[in-house]
Amino acid sequence: MNDFPQIIYKRHTFLSALAMGISAIIIAFIVSCTVVIIYGMNFAGDKSEEIVSLAEEAIRGLPKLQESLPPVLADMLNDHRQPDYSTQLTITPSTTLLPNDNGTVKTTIEIVNNGKEVVSLLSLRVVVLTSRNEIITESNEWAATPIAADHDNWRGPLMPSSRRYFVTSHKALPVFSADDLKTEVEITDIRIWNSDKGTWFENRKSPEPELPDPNTAAPAEIP
Repeated sequence: MNDFPQIIYKRHTFLSALAMGISAIIIAFIVSCTVVIIYGMNFAGDKSEEIVSLAEEAIRGLPKLQESLPPVLADMLNDHRQPDYSTQLTITPSTTLLPNDNGTVKTTIEIVNNGKEVVSLLSLRVVVLTSRNEIITESNEWAATPIAADHDNWRGPLMPSSRRYFVTSHKALPVFSADDLKTEVEITDIRIWNSDKGTWFENRKSPEPELPDPNTAAPAEIP
């Protein structure tokens, strides 16, 4: 009799080999992600102080940057947020359904500045709803901007005692009757120009030299 133990070799099937390969890939991916995360945490810890210092320097340099800008651009930054001025604005929206135009609605916004301040920025959220408060469409509109330009509907600042109209339209909406529509307008941001500080040019120009009063000037000495 042969008392030596018999060694039995088992061949790996395709499924077992595939499972081992996928397991190896997953383990390698986890190890790689761990190394990247640890390195990123160390890098962020080393560079966080530098980032904070750079941000502080940038904030301190804003006044100098504003002084170096041209007058038109500097005036754009010479404003402040003032939500309570919204009580001086009268906003009237109206929405109509254009006939024979595949469900196109046109919304007209009328804004009246009843106060004495210049509105440098006015952002509105315009929502068109049904009688059951179902939202048909919504959009953000710039009713007033620091400067006027044709690009992106920059309509310019809103002067005191002035009236402004603008129109927005939306197509292919499930609307069949204009009687079921209503429009709500929400003020999302409002900024007022700092008129008490004057313009950049008025603040930066040097004062004119004072001329001596001829009545009080001392007489010239005669040699």
